[in-house]
Order: sequence, then structure tokens, then C-alpha cells
Amino acid sequence: MLVSLQLADSAFPSGFYTLSHSLEGFAQARAVDQDTLPLLLADLLRHGVGPSDATALALAHRAVGEGAPERVAEIDRYLYATKLNSEMRRAATRTGRQLLDLAEEVFDRPEITAYHRTVLGRAAPGTQAVVAGVVYAATAVPVREAVTADLFAFCASFAGAALRLRLTDHRRAQRLLRGAAPVIEETAELAVRRELADVGATVFVADAMSGRHERAEARLFAS
Repeated sequence: MLVSLQLADSAFPSGFYTLSHSLEGFAQARAVDQDTLPLLLADLLRHGVGPSDATALALAHRAVGEGAPERVAEIDRYLYATKLNSEMRRAATRTGRQLLDLAEEVFDRPEITAYHRTVLGRAAPGTQAVVAGVVYAATAVPVREAVTADLFAFCASFAGAALRLRLTDHRRAQRLLRGAAPVIEETAELAVRRELADVGATVFVADAMSGRHERAEARLFAS
């Protein structure tokens, strides 16, 4: 539990604070406001991060537990290939590699060190979700708790971006997080049941907003 709390803490320097998860694109297009923010977050959980990143995290966690590092790299490459634009791919690998580098120092587990070498050797891209799966498995956090913690970290990052984009205030942001709890539970339950062939998001408007965002003249966030 303490590992989960540490990794999900917004103060943990994984780089999540630099991401808006396409929210800035929605804000630039004036396609979201404080009333529709919870609906957008729920859709991103159910149809975006849940079937893609959360599922890949669960699969990577399972592969580490089975002692199959080559399987972890396969999942990593597969997830990377499902990212439809360069902005999302860069965001996933930048935060993943940062997490991997820091986790090796903080937790000092051989599984983390070994996968760090795999990523440095360019045998795998090092996406955030797969790296998180490795770290959680190496530190003995059960898979369901690992997926739930990472989904909460996503929501906290999303809420933080909404604050900086002035789409909400601090009180509403806390209600946003609490309101997302049932969706997080639902999304985590489905993620731990899926297989590799199921990995992939279907939030095409978010993909389009991200594509517009990476070509925007001014950007506050990396995604």
C-alpha cells in the first residue's frame, strides 16, 4: 500500500504533471467546460486509458510475475504501436523512462534494473504503463491495486491539468476525483481481465484533439 501511495502521489516526479492527456486540446477547441469535465474523464477512463494503458499495465505485471521479461518487452512494443500520434508516443515514453530511471534508484529491485537495461538497449520503448507494471510487480503490489493506483494517478494528473487550464477550481477538482471513483473501479476490473489482443483505445475525438494540440502555436502541456 505504501508503494502505491508513493507512486500515485502527484509529488512523485514521473513527469505526469507535464501532461494534460488531450485536455488542453479540448480546451483550445472550447469543447469542454467545468460541467462536461467529469463526462470527458469518464470516457477517457472507459474507452482510452482503461483498455490501453491499464490493460497493458496488468499484462506487464503478470509477465513479471511469471518471469517472462521478453513478454514484457512485447507488451511494451504493442502498446507503443497503438498510440496514434507522435505526441502521445513521446509522452508515454518520456514519462515511462523517467519513472524507470527513478524507480531503479528508489526501490532497488533486480526486475526494475533488468528492464531499465532492456529499454536503454532499445529492445523496448519504455511506455509509462508497462514500466509501471514492472515497478508494481517488482515491489509486490497486487495487480488490481496496481491498476487502480495508476488509474487514480491518471485522474489526479487530469484534474491538475484542469486546474492549470482554469477549467475547474480546487474544490470542484476534489469532487471530480471522488466522482471518478466508481469509474476507476469499473475500469480496473475490466483491465485485469483483458489479453494483449484487446489493448487499444477508441477515443478518436481525443486522438484528434491531441493531433491538433501537437501543431498548436502555444502549448502549456506536452500532451
